[in-house]
Amino acid sequence: MSTGVERLFDELGHFGRFQACLYFAAVFQAMSCGIHYLASVFFVETPKFLCDAPWNITNVLYGNHSGNSLEDVWSFYKPGNGAVVVQTINGEQWELSPCLKVQRHDAVNFRYEFYGNTSVESCGHYVFDHSQVKQSIVTDWDLVCEKEWLAKLSQPTFMLGVLIGALVFGDIADRVGRRPILMATSMCQFVFGITVAFTGNYYLFVVMRFLLAMVSSGYLVVVFVYVTEFTGNKVRTWTSMHVHAAFAVGIMVVALVGYLVRVWWLYQIILTLSTCPFLLYCWKFPETPFYLLAKGRHEEAQELLDTIAHFNGLEPKLKVSDLLDDNGKALLKSTQKDENGMEEPEKKLSLLDMFGSWKMASRSATCWAIWFIGSLGYYVFSLGSVNLGGNQYVNLFLAGAVELPSYFIGCFAMDRVGRRWTCAPALLLSGVACMLIIAVPQDIAFMAIILSMTGKFAIAIAFGLIYLYTCELYPTVIRSLAVGSGSMMCRVGSVVAPFCVYLAGIWIYLPQLIVGILAFIIGVLALFLPETLGEPLTSTLEEASALGTKFSKKKTKEDGVQMNLTDSKA
Repeated sequence: MSTGVERLFDELGHFGRFQACLYFAAVFQAMSCGIHYLASVFFVETPKFLCDAPWNITNVLYGNHSGNSLEDVWSFYKPGNGAVVVQTINGEQWELSPCLKVQRHDAVNFRYEFYGNTSVESCGHYVFDHSQVKQSIVTDWDLVCEKEWLAKLSQPTFMLGVLIGALVFGDIADRVGRRPILMATSMCQFVFGITVAFTGNYYLFVVMRFLLAMVSSGYLVVVFVYVTEFTGNKVRTWTSMHVHAAFAVGIMVVALVGYLVRVWWLYQIILTLSTCPFLLYCWKFPETPFYLLAKGRHEEAQELLDTIAHFNGLEPKLKVSDLLDDNGKALLKSTQKDENGMEEPEKKLSLLDMFGSWKMASRSATCWAIWFIGSLGYYVFSLGSVNLGGNQYVNLFLAGAVELPSYFIGCFAMDRVGRRWTCAPALLLSGVACMLIIAVPQDIAFMAIILSMTGKFAIAIAFGLIYLYTCELYPTVIRSLAVGSGSMMCRVGSVVAPFCVYLAGIWIYLPQLIVGILAFIIGVLALFLPETLGEPLTSTLEEASALGTKFSKKKTKEDGVQMNLTDSKA
């Protein structure tokens, strides 16, 4: 006999016209999350720069190259390969480096080499090469040398906002509903996104980006719940995985706009406007039927069920009363009964119960590690793609494009070979691809790009499926806590990722190597997780602990009742 949740989709369709329109409309705005998460790769782009030069330059020398202005030697200049020597109209000679300038005293001839007396001065301002980057926050606010850390701090601060937003809006959505949060976060994304472009100083920029991160994260968390509560279990693997695909499209949009627009504030406005059509129709979004039933808003729920049926070309036969128990409560969760058939009160569990036995402790530690490396790898590959050599815009575009096939392949693999045999090989492949970067000579950029994209492709599979896999590994009584704690580890990974990317300053491929080693180790640990393909969602810690054992398989045959994934709101 079907549960109330299953019957709703059996009667109205698992992915009818109504759900499809709603799904693609809601997922469209998820692109904005990918856009704002990765926009900073071009915000903080640092072009070639030198200490401020005298205004009246007449001659310039750099190695064997000469000219009449700095623009004549920018294409030859390489930071760290010597200073640029300039001469002014009154005969003064200066050696310009990125963070200091040296004045030559008593210089007679204008030559590149000089062995006389000099004096060192600090930079008051800086001169930037604008041939590639017309305007970034680095060039606007001189975020170089002793202020370089401010530019590097902007992305970790954004990711901290992502972490806080996920916590705040996930909880509010359970209190006030999914629809109000989707509308509020979308509106705030537009307002904060435009405001970022008009900030007049660095600190206001960081604050507005922090608020933008909170609402973007809030939308992404709630939209997963929203589409899950409107689609049936026959398509839920596909619908949940392909919210990530919309995020990847957002990354591709960032690369395209970044290539076309080299002024950061105009770039930010265009990125924000690209998803504003959502604001024109999001007010038509309905609340989810499960939230309405859970809150006792039965008249609204009945109206929604009739609307779904009508839109899907069905006769509205399903009644709210069919989804309620004898006490008028929604049949959304399984209940625990004692040996006398009486319903037991729900047991309150804590995080410690995830580590109540050695088996559950090792499972929880492995799951947390997968959440962490999934997020860390995802953002290291995305943010670090611009440092791999070659065309940085093409690299970032490929980093987004390579995700799209990964989600299709991941969905097929999950339903055919299982969750474990999809997750573990994906992590191992990512690890091997990244570690092979050690053998790539630095002048062969395309090989490093191929290996990095392979790592991104594989890590995206593991990162996409861990949401569903975690739901299936834990029982109803602790499932939300398990997903919530895993999500916290995911956010920790996203905060750490920018710092890991900055290690490219030590060695260009060091971030990918670190991710590769961790992914390989965690991939080996994932091989010891139980398989959940074909298993019913468990209700107790004992049942969850028995997953993958003979007892679990025996119980599957006896039970035969497939609980719905909606019990766990990721």
